[in-house]
Amino acid sequence: MKVEVDGVTVRLGDDASMLSAVRAAGLELPSLCHDERLPEAGSCRTCLVRSGGHVVAACVTPVTEGAVIEVAAEDLRTLRRQAVELIVSALPPYALEDGELARVCRSMGITPQAAQGRGGRGRDDSHPYVRLDRDLCIACGRCVRMCSDVQGTFALTLTGRGADTVVAPGTGGLWADSDCVACGGCVDTCPTGALTEPGLPVGGRTPAPARTRTTCGYCGVGCSLEVLARDGEVTAVLPDHDGPVNRGHACVKGRFAYGFLRSPERLTQPLLRRGDRLEPVSWPEALDHVARGLRAAVAAGGPDAVAAISSARATNEENYLIQKFMRVVIGTNNVDNCSRLCHAPSAAGLTAAFGLSGGTDRFDDVETADCVLLVGANPIEAHPVVGARLLQRVLRGARLIVADPRAVGLARYADVHLRPRPGTNVALFHGLAQVLLAEGLIDEEFLRRRASGLAELTTLLEGYPPDRVAAITGVPAADLIAAARLYGRAERPAIVYGLGVTEHLHGTDGVRTLANLAILRGAVGTGRGFGVNPLRGQNNVQGASDMGALPDLLPGYGKVNDPVARARVETVWGAPVPVRPGLRIPEMFAAARAGELRALWIVGEDVCATDPDATQVARALEACPLVVCNELFLSETARRADVVLPVASWLEKDGTFVNFDRRFQRVRAAVPPPDAARTDFEVFHALATALGADLGCRTPAEALAECGRLAPAFAGLSHERLDREGAIAWPCPDVDGPGEATLYRQRFATPDGRAHLSAAPYLPPGEQPNDRYPLILITGRRWAHYNSGGMTRRTDNLHLDPVDELDIHPADAARYGLRDGAPVTVESRHGHAELVVKTSDEVVPGQLFCSFHFPSSGVNTLTSDSADIVTSCPEYKVTAVRLTKRGTSRRHREQGRAWPPSPG
Repeated sequence: MKVEVDGVTVRLGDDASMLSAVRAAGLELPSLCHDERLPEAGSCRTCLVRSGGHVVAACVTPVTEGAVIEVAAEDLRTLRRQAVELIVSALPPYALEDGELARVCRSMGITPQAAQGRGGRGRDDSHPYVRLDRDLCIACGRCVRMCSDVQGTFALTLTGRGADTVVAPGTGGLWADSDCVACGGCVDTCPTGALTEPGLPVGGRTPAPARTRTTCGYCGVGCSLEVLARDGEVTAVLPDHDGPVNRGHACVKGRFAYGFLRSPERLTQPLLRRGDRLEPVSWPEALDHVARGLRAAVAAGGPDAVAAISSARATNEENYLIQKFMRVVIGTNNVDNCSRLCHAPSAAGLTAAFGLSGGTDRFDDVETADCVLLVGANPIEAHPVVGARLLQRVLRGARLIVADPRAVGLARYADVHLRPRPGTNVALFHGLAQVLLAEGLIDEEFLRRRASGLAELTTLLEGYPPDRVAAITGVPAADLIAAARLYGRAERPAIVYGLGVTEHLHGTDGVRTLANLAILRGAVGTGRGFGVNPLRGQNNVQGASDMGALPDLLPGYGKVNDPVARARVETVWGAPVPVRPGLRIPEMFAAARAGELRALWIVGEDVCATDPDATQVARALEACPLVVCNELFLSETARRADVVLPVASWLEKDGTFVNFDRRFQRVRAAVPPPDAARTDFEVFHALATALGADLGCRTPAEALAECGRLAPAFAGLSHERLDREGAIAWPCPDVDGPGEATLYRQRFATPDGRAHLSAAPYLPPGEQPNDRYPLILITGRRWAHYNSGGMTRRTDNLHLDPVDELDIHPADAARYGLRDGAPVTVESRHGHAELVVKTSDEVVPGQLFCSFHFPSSGVNTLTSDSADIVTSCPEYKVTAVRLTKRGTSRRHREQGRAWPPSPG
C-alpha cells in the first residue's frame, strides 16, 4: 500500500499499522506500550497521530491505501507530551535516569522534575535473574503480554486498581516462588526499568557499548544473541530481535547462564598428571607430552590405537579440523561425536527414508502447520524457544497430538495425549499407520509416484490393529484412532520429535516408522505438510556430524569406503584417507578396556557423566595409557585424564554452528578466553605442529571454505556470506543460491529418488522390569540446566534447580513410604544413584523420571549398555530399577529384594 506521512510517501505490506508507516518514513513516535514482538495494545496513548480528520493511536490503527497521516502538527505534539507527562508524574525522579521512557522524555524536553511520585510500593529482589521495582511500573502490560503471547507461561498479571496497578506474579507472593521460567522477556521489554536484571543499574542503563552478535551455545535451536561486554567480561546477553529462529526471544540458559565464564573453577592453564595428581604445566610441555604419547600409541598398535571424541559444543570448523587431524595426521577413522548418544538414529533413519540426515523442513514452515504430532520431546523445557512458538501456534487453533510417556509441557494442551510404555514407539507408529491405511487417509498419488515399500508395509500393518497396539503400548485404542484421524485429516500436518524416539534399542526403526506417517500422507516435499523434524539436543550436534566427525562418514556424509567420496577428499587434502570405518564411541571404550586403544582424545565431553553405564566408561579411561581432555572445568572425565587442556567456551570463539533445522549461523567471540586458555581450533593446530604436520586452514573461515570444496552440500557457504546474509540452510551448493530450507521438492536424495517406507517389526526394548527391578526409569532434561550441567551449575541457574530430583507418581510414593524431599537410592542392574523424591502426576505408576544434570548423583551409572542396533545410540529411555530408602540394610540390598515387597 502507498501511504503519505507528513508529505513523505512510503509503501507498506498488508496489515501494517500507522506506527509502522511513521517509522518507515523515518520519523519517531513514543510508544510505551508497543513492542514489535507483541500484539498491539494501544493503552498508553503516547503515539497519537491524525488521519482522515481523526486523532488515533498509531500502533493499533491499520493503514489503508492512500491514507494521509499527520505526525508533526503542534497540537499532536502537545497531546503526546501530555500523555507522557501524565505517566511520568506518578514516578520517582530516578525513573528518568535512563531507559526507553527516559529517552522519550529527553526527546520531548520533559525533565526529571516532572516525576513527582514518592514511591513506597516496594521491591522484589528474590529471583536470581529478575528484580522488580514496583515504583517504576507504569502498568503498560508489555511484560504480561510477553509472558503470555511469546513465552506462553502466563506467569504474570497486573494487580491493583487505578494508579496502584502494578505487575506481579500470577501466583502471588515472591517472584522466586512463581511460575516464571526466567526467559528474560519481561526484562527485555520493560520500558521503565521496573523489571531489570540484577547487576545492571536501576533504570535499564546499557551496561557496555561493545555488542557482539553470536549464536547460542546451549541447545540446538540456534538462537541469535547480542552479547554485551566491557573490559573483557560479559555483562549481559540479550536476544537478537532480528534472530531468524528466536525472533527476539530467549530462554533462561541463553539469556542468563553466562556466569560460568567467571567461575573460579575455570581451567586457565594445561594440567599434566604426575602420579595421582594433575599439576599445572606450560603449553609446550603439555603438547610435547601429548605428541610423544600419540607417537607411542601408533608405534605400539598402529594408527587405529588412537581415537578422538569430538564435541557438539565445538564449532563446525573445529569439528572439521579434528576429523582432518585424525585422518591425515594420525591415519585413522577413529573419530566420533556425541550425536552417537542422541541423534545418530535420526541421521540413519532420515537418510534411509529420504536420503539426507537432517530434518525435512524449516521451523518457520512447521510453525504454520494445522496439526502437529509431537513425539518423545518436551520442548517447553529442553528447547524453550521452539516450545513457546509451538504453544502459540496451538493457542491459535492448530491441533496437537503428543506422544510421550510423561504429561509434561505441551501435553497439557494436546487434543490427544498418547502415553506409550517406554520402548514401544515402533508399535505405536505402526498402529497410527494402520489406521491411516484402513480409513483411506493416505495420498495414493504421492505413494505411487514418489515412494516405495507400500506393499511390504501394508502386509506388516495387518498385524498391528488398534487393539493389539493398545495391548503392546498401553495406549487406548480409541486414543490411537483419534490421533491418527487428526493427523490424517489435517491439510498441513507436521511431525516434530526428540530423544524419546531415538534413545532406544530400536531407535533407528523408530525414526523410520515415524517417517512412514509423513510419507503415507504425502506430507514431505509437497507443500501439503511439513515432514519430519528432529529437535537437536546440543548447539551443534547437527554440524558436528555434517563436518565428518564420524567414524564411517566424511564431511558432507560421503562414506569412507566409497572410492568416489574418498577421492574427492584426498584431492583437496593432498593425503590419503583410511578406507576402513573407525570405532564408534562405545567401541572406543570397549577397545580401551581390552587394551587395544592406547590413546583417547576427548574434546568437550564429560563422558563419565553423560555416557551410559558410566562405571564401565570410567574403567575404560583408567585402562587407556593416554587420555587427553579439552575442557572448561575439571569435569568427572577430566579428573581421570593424563593431560587436560584449557579451552575457550562458545562466547570466546569464532566459527559457525548448524541448528536443528540445518541453518548455518555465525559464532563470534564476545570476550577473549581467560589467561592461557585457547580455542579448540588453536589446540588442534598446535598439536599437529608438535607432530610435524600442517593442517592448513589457518583460520575458521578457511576451514569452512575448504570443507565446501570437498562437500558439495556446503560449497555455497562462507563466513563472508553468512556475515552478509545471516542464516543459510544446507544443502547450499551454489554461492548465488539461497540454500534449501525445504527439502525434496523435486525428488528425494535416495539412490532411486523415492521416499522409502519401512516395514521393520516391533521388537521389545533391551530391559524389562521384573520382581527385582520393578520400575522403569526414563532420563532426560529439565528447564534450568543443560547436559551434564558443567556450565549451568556454575551460574545462578543452580538457585532455580538446585538438586537432582526423582519424579515418582504419588501412588508409588505412597506404596514406598516416600515423601517430597526424601532421599532415595535408585538401583539398577548396573549401578546406583542418590536422588531426592519429587511426587508428580507427570509420570504414571510404575515409571520414574530424572535428569542427568548433576554427575555426583550417579544417574548414568544406572543406564545400561543396550544401544540402537543400527547406530549404537544408548537406550537412555528404558532402565529397569528399584528403590531403596536411605539407610536400608546392606544385607537387604545385596539380597536383591524389590522394596517394598510386592503385595502378597
